[in-house]
Amino acid sequence: MSGMHLSREFFELIKAIGESKSKQEEDRIIAREVMTLKKKLESGGDKSISATPIPGVPGSGGSGNTLNTNKKKAKEFLVRVLYVEMLGHDGSFGYIKGVELAASQSIVHKRTGYLLCSCCLSPEHEFRFMLINQMQRDLVSSNLLESCGALLAVTSLITPDLVSTVSTQVMGLLEHSAETVRKKAIVCLHRLHQLNDDAVSKQELVEKTRKMLCDRDPAVMGATLNVIEAMARVDVQPFKDLVPSLISILKQICERRLPSEYDYHRIPAPWMQMKIVRILSIIGKNDQQSSEGMYEILGDCLRKAEEAGINASNAIVYECVRTITAIYPYPVLLDAAGNSISRFLSSKSQNLRYLGVTGLASIVERHPKYAADHQLAVIECLEDRDETLLRKTLDLLYRMTNPVNVEFITEKLLHFLRGSTDPYLRKDLTGKICRIAERYAPNNAWYVRTITELFKISGDLVDPAVATNLMSLVAEGTGDENDDEEADRVLRKQAVELYVNLLSKPPSRMPRVLVETMAWVLGEYGYLSSVMPLDAIIDGMCRLLESGSAAKLGGGLPSTRRLVLSAIMKMVAQYGSCPAMAAKVIDNYTKSSDPDAQKRCLEFQTILTTAPHMLGEIFPVDASLEDVDVDVNLGFLDGLVAEAISNGGRPYQKPEDDDDDDGVFGSGAHRTDTASAFKMTPYEKPSTAPGQGAMRGFGSASMGPGGIANTALPPGGSGALNPQVNAAPAPVSNPGEPQLVLRNVANVWGKQAPPPPPSAPVAAPTQTYPSSNNSHSSPAPSGYGGFGSPPVSAPAPQPVKTAELLEKERMAAAL
Repeated sequence: MSGMHLSREFFELIKAIGESKSKQEEDRIIAREVMTLKKKLESGGDKSISATPIPGVPGSGGSGNTLNTNKKKAKEFLVRVLYVEMLGHDGSFGYIKGVELAASQSIVHKRTGYLLCSCCLSPEHEFRFMLINQMQRDLVSSNLLESCGALLAVTSLITPDLVSTVSTQVMGLLEHSAETVRKKAIVCLHRLHQLNDDAVSKQELVEKTRKMLCDRDPAVMGATLNVIEAMARVDVQPFKDLVPSLISILKQICERRLPSEYDYHRIPAPWMQMKIVRILSIIGKNDQQSSEGMYEILGDCLRKAEEAGINASNAIVYECVRTITAIYPYPVLLDAAGNSISRFLSSKSQNLRYLGVTGLASIVERHPKYAADHQLAVIECLEDRDETLLRKTLDLLYRMTNPVNVEFITEKLLHFLRGSTDPYLRKDLTGKICRIAERYAPNNAWYVRTITELFKISGDLVDPAVATNLMSLVAEGTGDENDDEEADRVLRKQAVELYVNLLSKPPSRMPRVLVETMAWVLGEYGYLSSVMPLDAIIDGMCRLLESGSAAKLGGGLPSTRRLVLSAIMKMVAQYGSCPAMAAKVIDNYTKSSDPDAQKRCLEFQTILTTAPHMLGEIFPVDASLEDVDVDVNLGFLDGLVAEAISNGGRPYQKPEDDDDDDGVFGSGAHRTDTASAFKMTPYEKPSTAPGQGAMRGFGSASMGPGGIANTALPPGGSGALNPQVNAAPAPVSNPGEPQLVLRNVANVWGKQAPPPPPSAPVAAPTQTYPSSNNSHSSPAPSGYGGFGSPPVSAPAPQPVKTAELLEKERMAAAL
């Protein structure tokens, strides 16, 4: 334990975490550890805080040194905080200690602080700004270890807005005397370019990369290869002229001119070889001139790697095969790659067989003729128990498909799809089967059978467009004008018989896409069946609809039921009469909760009872894809319009646009410049005093509609009159303006007012209304607003209101 430089409490913590039996127990241990670390941090160096004992773990307690005076304890503190973060808990309380330790003079403590900050600080964390000055000092430090630690920290901690603060120092380190610093500096410079290509331009980076590729140290050259590959995948043009340099480097590696310290199991620098081969594949893709210079070195590299026969050399062989298939084709190299693939496929090692299947897939994708030599080996891989190898072989089969072997490969894919339970694999295989069936189908009948079988297996994983294509194929045939109509009729008959057999023995579960396709085909072409009469097909569809099993009806969705109902109606029209079972089903669906299905059935019943001879026109045979001529001018109504006009009807006139916004503020054709669009003349002041003139008739207790006296008040009005006939009206705030009196007004829009209390009978009024010119009259306030009511000498008895009168008064009050 002392050799691991761990305290006993830290050792026991790691042991307790490893021995925890559940996530809950692990969380409890980490929660106690968080409390312990927080206490250590809060102590501030005044006193030592012992770790909290872990129950069941002997010796987990004990005393520790302060964080500020003992750097070893501070380092261990940060490592424990890192453990807390890795196990999913919050360790933000220790971030500040990581920033402090990054400024330590000890390189071990400094790199520990950088490590914690790199792993835990988010790009937006404010502590990143506190590290900038320290990283700048470390980058220009004479201690190469500090420079290396700062370069590693820059790649993880610098954000795009801070790139310019360190880019100059990083470029300076490319000339450092130590190769360790130089190889880290070129990788760091590439990272800065990815973060901010304005601070580190592409041209600068390419120039530095070309220079570092020729570095005297192989390690720097190897690090530069990583940068070149990453940049070439984005833009290969700046590196097109590097082919001779890369070929020279690869040739030196193959001839063992590098120091022996770069060998791995007697293979000279295998990672550098693979990196250069991958770069050559990027440069030589679709470039014959560049590819021609690679042929010789690729053949030598492939041959020498095959002679070694170990795992490292097999990796080089695999990369060479991929490069040979990616660059401009060369038959000699393709034959050599095929031989290497044969050795992989015939191996007993599943890893090598996996490499063989993957390599053969890359060859077959661009050069299908090489697949014929390895078909037997591929079939053997299909029988393997390794699921990873089996999936890769299925992908290879998909790539090997051609018009000759499409039936065999499709059968294998369907067989594997039946036994698969992985939803992602099922979806992927479903899409592949659809694509190869549409691309390489030997005939239309085979395509219909295959897609129908796929419907049964994959169900709703099939793209709905596939079902649409299938129905279009059945309706239109091949679409070739030179094709015989009889061939299309045979195809329709085969499709009908396929779905009739399925209807006679329906599986326990039928997906929605299968039910809808079957309903469409039988509804359009059910009369072509020779294995089952049309009335039996109708009964079968009715039984399917009335089975009550949602699994047999594609989930029982309303849209699916509507399609089945439409198919039954079409077949009834083809049959010429409505079987009893179909009539029962249609009658049941006239009471359906689905308004669409209910409407269809009601309309169909109406047609059957009133115009059965119209069924042939409403449901024409084989007319699903015929174009429908739409008369946008509704010319078929011209006769009816002319007849209506001759009988005195008014011709239709398009209404004018009364939109105020368009008329006043609009522009162009929508703007009207007439004077009536918007009037700026102010309203005139009223010429009569309130309660007189035009307002005299409103609200009078003795005034009915149209100025008729002795009419009862509408509901809500008050029948009580002021006994003081000559009383003066209530004073108003401004006599010069009209006043709205709402006292005792009927509540028209809100809740009905309570009925008025019974009043004493009064005599009928005998006075006439004063003239509107009499501006000095003082009318008494009436029970319905008080606007200009004449004085009343005695209350009149209320007449009995009839229902008709009440309705009229209610309408009048609403107006």
